[in-house]
Amino acid sequence: MAYEPNREDYQRLSLQFMRSADRMGPLAAARAFAGFGRRFSQDRDSLPQDDADRAFGLVARATTVIDYELPFSDDDKALELIKKGHELLDEALLLDEHCFDALRMQQASQIASFDGYYDFLRTEGDDVRTWCLRQHEHALKREGGERGRIAANLALRPFIRWRAMQASKAVICGRNKDAIDIARELMRIDPDDEADVRYTALIALAKVEDEQGLEELCRKGAQIEARRGMPATQDAWAQLARIALAYKSHDLVGARDAITRLAETHPNALSALAIQRELPDGVFSRLVTQPRSEDELILAISEGTVLLQEGRDKEGRGALGAWLREECLGRLGHDERAHVFADEVEWGVGREAE
Repeated sequence: MAYEPNREDYQRLSLQFMRSADRMGPLAAARAFAGFGRRFSQDRDSLPQDDADRAFGLVARATTVIDYELPFSDDDKALELIKKGHELLDEALLLDEHCFDALRMQQASQIASFDGYYDFLRTEGDDVRTWCLRQHEHALKREGGERGRIAANLALRPFIRWRAMQASKAVICGRNKDAIDIARELMRIDPDDEADVRYTALIALAKVEDEQGLEELCRKGAQIEARRGMPATQDAWAQLARIALAYKSHDLVGARDAITRLAETHPNALSALAIQRELPDGVFSRLVTQPRSEDELILAISEGTVLLQEGRDKEGRGALGAWLREECLGRLGHDERAHVFADEVEWGVGREAE
């Protein structure tokens, strides 16, 4: 689900710009393209666009507000940002009733329960699929070639994001088999898994203790990442899922080995695994992070809370969460442990005094 909306906005307007440039001579088109980037960053509204493009531009702005500013704002600023985000999404839907990203994001704030939001995504998803597939086919016929491929890909993305969010909420609601089925559906549509929905499926497979399915998906993920030129090491979701499976099967040696491998591939992994910070879910899509970064690991741990909090322990972390915390604290030096405790206080993560 890790789509960057401003980049997608740029791609959409680039296509419109190329269509308008088709009516120009070669020299005029070249001069126009030379100034496209500046106009996009400084005067976006001066670029050729239709109502669907204008609506998506508002969605991109709303995403910046809701997903990347609101979680880090103080209380005084939060209400202002929430209001701004809602206004942008409402305006997007007035411009384009088929702006499904705006609809999905709007309903996320209006439906109070996870189950209710999951049911909304499930119920409306087929209509979204039908519309987006129609736009996908239209783009291929209208454009042709590489431009048609890009336009068709953009047309399908709102449906992919819709289903990917449904998979994410399915895990939270305990519908892990639904999440796995959705991930398989999306990976049939897009074998390169541009949405990274396999990360959600890895958590779900660990929940249902399907080790064979998890390892098969890890192999597919490694192939996808090799095609993208990404590091050969395993992603944080795969390694966290392996820790969970080993712990569930009482294989503490295997779980400890998996922790070691994770610590070798992600910066400050032991501290992050001890703190177990929870982040707000991205509303547009999974938050964008750099591969194999500490931010990626923190995001994976947050999404893996459903694994960590299984069972009970005296601190409310769950059996695996409590064990993982103590295991990682035991590997840290005195100064690193002090940093963990200070970070917990800053982020409001409870702990008993040592």
